[in-house]
Amino acid sequence: MNDQTTRQLASNLRNITTRLTKKLRKQSATGEKLSLTERSTIALLDQYQQLMPTELAAMEHITTQSMSQVLNHLLELGLIIRTASETDKRKVLISLSPLGVETLNRVRNEREEWLNKALNQVCTPEEQELLQQALVLLGKLVDEA
Repeated sequence: MNDQTTRQLASNLRNITTRLTKKLRKQSATGEKLSLTERSTIALLDQYQQLMPTELAAMEHITTQSMSQVLNHLLELGLIIRTASETDKRKVLISLSPLGVETLNRVRNEREEWLNKALNQVCTPEEQELLQQALVLLGKLVDEA
């Protein structure tokens, strides 16, 4: 493949993955009640278990003031728990509440159910196998690049 063809492939891949991501975001009635930053924040808390607000702000590339607003809303919804640090009582650790875990799992399940249904309706078994093979290549891009 020449450089121009590779550039076109890169552009097409970016476009289709962006469109799929946007479509998946819309496939959860539960997730639509939360902003993109709120959904991303609860996903980070699921991944890391406990984080300080400043860490969350840095990971989300937003100001600590903006993160404070996000966390206040998530707290109002009962999705997070604030706990004083055992080593430094001035610091607060944020974690998911049981309702937060349940909400995140519901969002993920709603999206996966939609995608599963779409795969079965739109793709033949052979096309599904091609997608399975493409996942290996996409994983290499994510892990190696």
